[in-house]
Amino acid sequence: MLSPPPAAHPNPPRSVRLSLTDRCDLACVYCRPHRRDGYLEERLEEGAWRSMIRGLVRAGVRRVRLTGGEPLLHPRAIEILSFLGEQGLDDIALTTNGTRLAALAGPLRRAGLRRLTISLDSLVPERFFQLTRGGNLARVLEGIDEALRVGFDELKINAVILRDRNDDELETLTRWSWERRITPRFIEVMRVGEGANLPESSLFTAREMRGRLAHLLVEEEARVDPDRGPARYLRARHDAALRVGFISGTSDTFCESCDRLRVASDGVLRPCLATNDGVDAAALARSGDEGGIEQAIGEAWSMKPDGRVWKGCTESSAAEVSMRAIGG
Repeated sequence: MLSPPPAAHPNPPRSVRLSLTDRCDLACVYCRPHRRDGYLEERLEEGAWRSMIRGLVRAGVRRVRLTGGEPLLHPRAIEILSFLGEQGLDDIALTTNGTRLAALAGPLRRAGLRRLTISLDSLVPERFFQLTRGGNLARVLEGIDEALRVGFDELKINAVILRDRNDDELETLTRWSWERRITPRFIEVMRVGEGANLPESSLFTAREMRGRLAHLLVEEEARVDPDRGPARYLRARHDAALRVGFISGTSDTFCESCDRLRVASDGVLRPCLATNDGVDAAALARSGDEGGIEQAIGEAWSMKPDGRVWKGCTESSAAEVSMRAIGG
């Protein structure tokens, strides 16, 4: 398959998603075909991650989000997070499926994490079990309660909305989140990896989501948070401090404004979610060659597609990417 056309990016990547591990204890229907789909043979160890992080900072990265698979399955996740906190970054966040959050919310907060996003596609136990292929909703809700108790600066939930599967829960998820001062974010299913195998009719667009929630939201232009990703937010009618976010990776791509680099758990620097192109920096990380990592980042960044013509997750190459392996 042909690679996407590269674009000139005069500025270095400012935001990076670190996939600490490709392992996950769930198998969500839009992400993973089943629980036995196989894992990478080798992943970066803690020491290599430290070198990688130093190289990223040296290359100009200012914002880091830890992802997976499920990042909290990494045995040294807390230690890596603490190390990130020593690098003088502008922002550190983490996305989790919540299955280990009851035990780890406190250690995460003490390690310096301020912003946390939890995946939560349904508040109906049986439906949650089906969408995640085995997930225990009560366990995740217990983790969210603990995260609320320890007091993060910002809590969000991510819900991938599938037509006729959970679109009827949009208002329920919104009201549940607002009651807890959590920001809900609703995501269009993207045709990445396993998502490409779902029926096209599964797509429930951001426009449809906004229509379903219109009676709860201020009539205004949705706005992004500067330097905080592609979600567009609208305020609640009854309380301007509460919002809902929408991520429209399929119906309205946002490639032209993307400033993200991804680092897979095997050390490959990935400039785009919708292609497997990248630069392998694992050996550089294991040897502690931070200058080499900086050069590899520049090489990977030069491969980033031209977002004016490249439409990300709508491109055919996206179907060949493992969402689980690079953390979305």
